[in-house]
Amino acid sequence: MIKLYGLKNCDKCRAASKWLAANGIKHQQFDVRESPLGESTLRLWQNALGWETMVNKRSTTWKGLSETERDSLNEGNAIALLLAHPTLLKRPVLVADKGIYNGFTEASYNSIFKKA
Repeated sequence: MIKLYGLKNCDKCRAASKWLAANGIKHQQFDVRESPLGESTLRLWQNALGWETMVNKRSTTWKGLSETERDSLNEGNAIALLLAHPTLLKRPVLVADKGIYNGFTEASYNSIFKKA
């Protein structure tokens, strides 16, 4: 089963879910505020995506962090920061048998699911 992680009110997450449904791809959707992610999940994603890709530096949450938190972000503390601030996660995260993917565009999903 395809799993889609994000926020209910995130435009990209809604677009990804709508694309999956329109293409007949069954999926489960998870709001990271309501179902917080565990450290082991984030580490798995970090290994697959890289920590830099996981952090949304354009988010309101990022802008709300202290300058010290933003300046000191690195591979060693990225997981702790994402655990403390789940909305800092770049969304959506798609988990499928084929891999773990971050973000949404129709072109990327067409590629993942081999649609023309």
